[in-house]
Amino acid sequence: MVYSKEVIELSLYRLEKAKKDLEDAQKTLELEMYDTAANRSYYAIFHSARAILALDGLDYKKHSGVISRFQQDYIKTEIFDKNMSNIIKSAFDMRTESDYEDFYVISKADVIIQVSEAEEFVTTIDSYIKSKI
Repeated sequence: MVYSKEVIELSLYRLEKAKKDLEDAQKTLELEMYDTAANRSYYAIFHSARAILALDGLDYKKHSGVISRFQQDYIKTEIFDKNMSNIIKSAFDMRTESDYEDFYVISKADVIIQVSEAEEFVTTIDSYIKSKI
């Protein structure tokens, strides 16, 4: 498939945003700012999913829409392994609890895993997008 210049630019912009979020997650993890690291690692994953959907001319106002479409178009079709679905769902749940639940305490171990999974997710999406454009 041939993509327009605008579609490629949007996809790469979102991918760069994801990489910046991942970098922020790694830095805040080192600073033991676990809530922030969980938030930033989730957004790295989320913006990666939006980057790939941009290639399809898609975007959604709600996070659930992005996640659902990513799963429908890229997990169920086996373009990506089911583990990618588990990563995005887990990150969404952790970020939601961390951001909105009173008295929720996020563990260092959980955040370390999430940041590592975010790295895997972003790297996988990056490779896929670059192979397509």
